[in-house]
Amino acid sequence: MRPGRRPRSYRRPIRQDATRSRLDQPTGTKQPTGTNSNPRAPGNSRARRVHGTAGRFEIGAPPPFRFTAAMPALDRPVPRWLDEVRRIEDLGFSSVSISDHLTGGWAMDPLVAMTMAAAATSRLRVLGLVFCNDFRHPALLHRSLANLDVFSGGRVEIGLGAGWLRDDHDAAGLPFDPPGVRVDRLAESIEVITALFDGVPVDFTGRYYRIGGLAGVPAPVQRPRPPLLVGGGSRRILELAGSRADIVGINPRLAPGVDPGAALAELTEERTARKISWARTAARAVGRDPHALEFQLRMFDVRVVHRGREHRSSSSHARSLGTTLPVRSPAVLHGGVDECVERLLEIRERFGVSYLHLGGNLDAAAPIVARLAGR
Repeated sequence: MRPGRRPRSYRRPIRQDATRSRLDQPTGTKQPTGTNSNPRAPGNSRARRVHGTAGRFEIGAPPPFRFTAAMPALDRPVPRWLDEVRRIEDLGFSSVSISDHLTGGWAMDPLVAMTMAAAATSRLRVLGLVFCNDFRHPALLHRSLANLDVFSGGRVEIGLGAGWLRDDHDAAGLPFDPPGVRVDRLAESIEVITALFDGVPVDFTGRYYRIGGLAGVPAPVQRPRPPLLVGGGSRRILELAGSRADIVGINPRLAPGVDPGAALAELTEERTARKISWARTAARAVGRDPHALEFQLRMFDVRVVHRGREHRSSSSHARSLGTTLPVRSPAVLHGGVDECVERLLEIRERFGVSYLHLGGNLDAAAPIVARLAGR
């Protein structure tokens, strides 16, 4: 398979002249250094420039839209839970996604829920959005996800983040280190997981992890590995995502005690463009094609009028702001179905964002997914 080409099981079509970066794969024993190694990629694919009020950006041909839906909550009978996952598949979503928390009433383990969802469906991809790096050793997470990729026929997407909710760490007795330390540890974890997917024994000595001759088995269905999503809101983590990941999750900077208004203010048009530019610049700096990155964004406030009825889905941050949420934020979607479709086309054209989470209300998301999925 040509380096950088998505495996057939990955359903997102790509341009024929665009390739994705992949890590060097030497023969023999894999010996990562404990620091990020440069991916190898061809030069930039053809691009055009788009002008907007937030700045000037280069983007390639727009990728097709993909949509992810939130995993149903574990507050209903299991047969009903499985039926709702199947409904997500039938509605045309690309994936079902689950976050990773220990407190606040959160009951589901993402690995178990992803396994159940994959077993209940035949096409739907399963995404951790995102695994908190501090909760699992990268060697153990790799083994679980490699197995799930095999058992699901190649439908796993790996989302990783540095963690942001101190309550989770405190409840489990885990140290909640400063952001820089958590991001450093995440960078090492990404290197370990990526090396293990290369399929050769891994020796690794870093500041936080040590691996001695561990074989990265089983071989995943998706090659060289399931797609990797790294999400966050800070410049440093978005640069890490641009240099290492396939999918970049654009988020506000979430932390305990952060005012919701200040967090969502980071998702104005101008600041969203800046976050995307950090990831693309980092990709270019290590020789990757910045336009081969896929960008993922969650809509924090969705109000869709469909057949005379308004369907809503708002995050807790958005609800706390009431009517002060900026309507022109790329993380806000209001209007009739036609208006929402045009707005998402505009967001993709302007920012390159094509992988979208439209909140937890399927009735709000379904008519838009029907119009745009795969388009």
